[in-house]
Amino acid sequence: MHLEQAIAALRFDPAVPLWVPAVLGLLALATTGFALWRRARGAWLRACAFAVLLLWLSGPRLVSETRETLPDIALLTIDQTASMGIGERTKLTEAARATVEKQIAALPDLELRVLTVPERGDDGTQLFTAIAGALADIPAARFAGTIAITDGQIHDIPAASPGAAPLHVLIPARGEETDRRLRIVEAPSYGIVGKPVTVKVAIDDLGIAGSRSATLTMRRDGEPPVTQSVKVGQTQEIVVPIVRAGPSIVELSADPLPGEVSLLNNRAVIEINGVRDRLRVLLVSGEPHPGERTWRRLLKADPSVDLVHFTILRPPERDDMTPLNELALIAFPVKELFQDKIGEFDLIILDRFQNRSLLPLPYLGNIANRVREGGALLLSVGPEFTGSTSLAMTPLAPVLPATPLRFTGLVEETFKPRVSDIGQRHPVTAGLTAAGPGQDPAWGPWYRRIQTSEVRGDVLMRTPAGEPLLVLGHADRGRTALLLSDQIWLWSRGHAGGGPQAELLRRIAHWLMQEPSLEENALTARIVRGQLIVDRRSLDAAPPGSVTVTEPDGRETRLPLSEAAPGRGTGSLPATAPGVWRVTDGVRTAFAASGAANPREIADLRATATLVEPLAHASGGGVHWLGTMANPDIPEIRRTEPGRAASGGSWIGLLRRHDHVVTGIASVPLMPAWLSLPLLLGFMVLAWRREGR
Repeated sequence: MHLEQAIAALRFDPAVPLWVPAVLGLLALATTGFALWRRARGAWLRACAFAVLLLWLSGPRLVSETRETLPDIALLTIDQTASMGIGERTKLTEAARATVEKQIAALPDLELRVLTVPERGDDGTQLFTAIAGALADIPAARFAGTIAITDGQIHDIPAASPGAAPLHVLIPARGEETDRRLRIVEAPSYGIVGKPVTVKVAIDDLGIAGSRSATLTMRRDGEPPVTQSVKVGQTQEIVVPIVRAGPSIVELSADPLPGEVSLLNNRAVIEINGVRDRLRVLLVSGEPHPGERTWRRLLKADPSVDLVHFTILRPPERDDMTPLNELALIAFPVKELFQDKIGEFDLIILDRFQNRSLLPLPYLGNIANRVREGGALLLSVGPEFTGSTSLAMTPLAPVLPATPLRFTGLVEETFKPRVSDIGQRHPVTAGLTAAGPGQDPAWGPWYRRIQTSEVRGDVLMRTPAGEPLLVLGHADRGRTALLLSDQIWLWSRGHAGGGPQAELLRRIAHWLMQEPSLEENALTARIVRGQLIVDRRSLDAAPPGSVTVTEPDGRETRLPLSEAAPGRGTGSLPATAPGVWRVTDGVRTAFAASGAANPREIADLRATATLVEPLAHASGGGVHWLGTMANPDIPEIRRTEPGRAASGGSWIGLLRRHDHVVTGIASVPLMPAWLSLPLLLGFMVLAWRREGR
């Protein structure tokens, strides 16, 4: 910033009213014109005398200003989005930034403002939106130009460059690059368990012409990969089977393209949530009793359950001479239910049912086989479970989680059920009561239970004396539950304060149908707002320990877990890298997907000038490649005048705006009296002498 003197304007300050010189001018024009027409001697000298007189009367003055020049402002914009972290781009960007700042610091009357553009959400690189915001604080008369360091992958390129100044783009690469990407065209969020879904994908080769084939690899939940050959540029349909409820992580990857810039977008991850279509439940009540309606109300209240319910109104051994047409609403379809369609039921509930020859032993064997194949069986038993007609004496016995004490196993006493130590950790009974270990919970008592001689499952509820009440077990691929009392209906009636009957039975039913959220030994992982959250459930009383986290690039991290509740350990760590995150505790493995299906920032990872070059040239600027760190090619910065070229092969130009503020004004008379009178008299004397010859 410095001071300079400059001529600003020519101003007239008449000494007399304007009409006086106007009239004199007309008279002078008339007389001089007549003299010139007559070719009179000295006419030109008279004209000069009149001109001096008129100028003197009009008072011409020359105005000069004292100016303080203002520095021009250049804007350096640094792209810091995800794609700029590939290869040497970050290092080249920092080297170019340091060089630009050093060069501009050595230039007088030039100020540099630095703007960084980080990644924000899924909008990609919003470079020009940030530039437009920065220009709002820069006077247009002082704006010298923009230098943008970016890979050229910009998602908000305008029709015209912001600001009437050159735009120079510095790209941290040697030249145009190639890239292969895997693109998700269509992917469902949900799928029906047992039915496949279709995912549409495409592989694109960017920056290279000609069609070719590529290898597509699919891996679901860490299972062995499946590969197939696909045509590049064409949409491919992939069938993904949904085999279980809950989220399934599907990872798709394309083989590398020789010479491509990065493998980051060669893979994509989708999460498909498996849901059951309709859960079919068969409920058979061995006889009418007060608790029968409890089961029916619970299952009918669930809109996802199709319930088939039968009640044996009269046992075969009872004959009260009542006509059958007054008792039987419909015939009991034994063969249809327990042989032809038994595979269609997800859960079979036998409520106070006993073997009275209603179901032949082969049909009971069919139920046991259905459980082993992945079905579920729930027994709610009463006194009949200890007698000679007990289901524990049938082919169902091997899949039951406990064996009753025969004939003497019925106990009638008042007791309050308690959640066992394992039950405190099991998701079926965890959190049902706030009572501590050894304390009576705040719910009503029961009055009858069945003793056991052998327990093969997990006891979740006990009597105060430690006798089993609720036992859950596994049988091959299926599950079984045994409720050793028929008194739970008292809770539904609110007896002595009631109890969590509906929640307990709902959890038991959904655990039997293998609901993922109720798994007792499970490891889950999910990514929420850039954080990997790990949740581990275990019936083991030991501390939760730690898990091994494998990032998408293969790096492993040991993550310690903290106890959030009995049997439950949790932990979290930042998860910003897109792809599949793998978590294992040595026994179980969980997967989590990070990133959207088609994030804009990694959709095209090439460094390219094709998008921004037209805009840069239209503004008078240019595009320059920065080369490599081993041989950087950073252009020289020069000052240029408006209207001149602002870019060359190895240099970029920033405009001189010559903006200033006026600090003082002075005026000088051009026709002062001491000059005007001698000139006037001189011309008049010369004209008189010329005429006298």
